[in-house]
Amino acid sequence: MTAAKLTPLTAGMFRQLRGIVGKANCSREKEDRLCYAFDATRQEYLPDAVAFPSSSAEIAGIFRLATENHFAVVPRGAGSGMSGGSVPVAGGLVLVMSRFNRIIEIDTQNLIAQVEPGVVTGIFQKAVDEKGLFYPPDPSSSDFSTLGGNVAECAGGPKAVKYGVTRDYVLGLEVVLPTGEIVQTGTRTAKGVVGYDLSRLLTGSEGTLGVITRMTLRLLPRPLRVKTLIALYDQMEKAAETVSEVIRRGIIPRTIEFMDKASIRCVENYLQTGFSAEAAALLIIEVDGSETSVRESAESIRSLCMSLGARQVDIARSPEDAGNLWRARKSISPALYQLAPDKINEDIVVPRSRIPDMVRKIQSLSERTGLTMVSFGHAGDGNIHFNIMLDKKDTIALEKAKSAVDEIFDYTLELGGTISGEHGIGIAKAPYLNKEVSSQMLGLMKRIKQAFDPAGILNPGKMQLP
Repeated sequence: MTAAKLTPLTAGMFRQLRGIVGKANCSREKEDRLCYAFDATRQEYLPDAVAFPSSSAEIAGIFRLATENHFAVVPRGAGSGMSGGSVPVAGGLVLVMSRFNRIIEIDTQNLIAQVEPGVVTGIFQKAVDEKGLFYPPDPSSSDFSTLGGNVAECAGGPKAVKYGVTRDYVLGLEVVLPTGEIVQTGTRTAKGVVGYDLSRLLTGSEGTLGVITRMTLRLLPRPLRVKTLIALYDQMEKAAETVSEVIRRGIIPRTIEFMDKASIRCVENYLQTGFSAEAAALLIIEVDGSETSVRESAESIRSLCMSLGARQVDIARSPEDAGNLWRARKSISPALYQLAPDKINEDIVVPRSRIPDMVRKIQSLSERTGLTMVSFGHAGDGNIHFNIMLDKKDTIALEKAKSAVDEIFDYTLELGGTISGEHGIGIAKAPYLNKEVSSQMLGLMKRIKQAFDPAGILNPGKMQLP
């Protein structure tokens, strides 16, 4: 069953849906449907209805109803995704997971947590921190994105350079399959190699294989000390070279973030941060560990930055100062709209040693096309958030931008990188998927999709899958 063969959700089907979730927990009103028709891509497709289930059994019932009547079901967390993964391109039912909002358990002895997918990431991190523990995945949207969406997209964030991404913290899942089956994957233990690793398969599957209703997440002891540095540069290339050299020297910070000149100016205008508006680039570098190791690492990094061309390196004097730096970093995306009403936002990844090459490419491309291009991101793991700011009503600029994205993707792959490190494919990157994924691998992905979702009802049309 492909997206083209799916049918609208009718009044009769909606009455049956009300019998599953209750009258108060579903709607066909247009104003309600409009609220769940889009995500952060701003692409909009109106669903036929929305539902707010509260149990795995209710979701299983919804899937049985959808299979019988051939309508689409699209799971949704906070709608903060950047690739259109939760946009209902085939209409049908949007399954809003906001009622799955419990932190069930934080086990301080075994360093695991049991949580539901509707828990906001930042709230979970604070709850874990209060227990003296640490959950490293930290997307920029952590104040409003949910853990379920993070798992579905395999979210990363600044700390990935040292601690890895979401998949490295998922031990087990409870999942409702599109067939209506409720299954448990993985373990509560640090090791487990019985059968295929379905937890890892489902993590990053963008809501196309099943609906996650509970997660077992791995936690770490909270680092004793953290120090945050900011380094300003007159040349973007010098900042990029510093990133490669820090890692080459065997210093592993927990974060190395970078901002280019345009993003620095935007944030300064947006927040009045006190950043030097004349700096061509800045790095935010954070180290953690024991008091001694943090002090020694911070001083080593400060000296290295200065030797490689930094005009100024400061160490945050207090947690409040460090918090202000991170507030500035996380405000880049909204601040960019000072430059233009629209943006094309990509999240390429290249090997760290090739960051200087990519920086040069972006600068050259901006000069050649006349387009406003802004770069920032997780330089420690080569993840560059590449943005083109424009007015999409300007058709000439839009065509230039599309061509520029195509060129950047080709160059990314030429450098040994990937076209998406965090945002996923969804519908936004689907036209480019075959640049990186071979036809044989895409065929395998489609066979996996068929095994999990034989009726083709779950989040159809994403990642070029039926």
